[in-house]
Amino acid sequence: MLDFKSVIEKLKDIISAEKEGRKVYDKDVALALAIPQATFATMKKRNSIPFKEIMEFCAMKKLSINWLFFDQAVDMLAGETDKFFKVRYFSDVRASAGGGAFSFDEEYELLALDRRIMENLTASNLNTIEAINVDGESMEPTLQDGSIVLLDREQKNVHKEGIYVVNTVNAGLFIKRVRQQTDGMIELISDNPSYSPERVSVDEIQIVGRVVGNIESL
Repeated sequence: MLDFKSVIEKLKDIISAEKEGRKVYDKDVALALAIPQATFATMKKRNSIPFKEIMEFCAMKKLSINWLFFDQAVDMLAGETDKFFKVRYFSDVRASAGGGAFSFDEEYELLALDRRIMENLTASNLNTIEAINVDGESMEPTLQDGSIVLLDREQKNVHKEGIYVVNTVNAGLFIKRVRQQTDGMIELISDNPSYSPERVSVDEIQIVGRVVGNIESL
């Protein structure tokens, strides 16, 4: 998996070819991805890859996502389909690591991931894995703002501590560490020390599933 700088350099090569070899700067990439320059600069500083915008760019230019991120040629993918596992990716769903969020809907894309990676996940059933976006910085440095997390919808037992996607009654989806309290309350914990833990009752939340991986770590 490439880092922010490597991915952006590959995008610059693509944009440069379209501009007949003219030197391409970060501002050109930001423009091509429809990201404000200030936001792009912040992402670069945090090494936070804008996955959604890059996927939209690749779809428009008919480029292979796997080539961009993993240097895998299209003909190789076609010849070795069995090496890849497709998960449902809800690109419009953002589970918040800091603020409000959206709920799941029926619209999704298929995201191809290396089957060997999938088999190493702590998932009860690979067919229950889905992918959504992280929105916010409260789970940094574990989960970066804008990254994609892999979620096992069958793992909902919060007695096993870990990071979960939680649907709250009033605020939508959150990604937090979940800890069951002895008094029956649930504690939602952020990895970013700037955010304080929250206590909620079991009636206020629904456990959507456990986070078992993310694109940045694959």
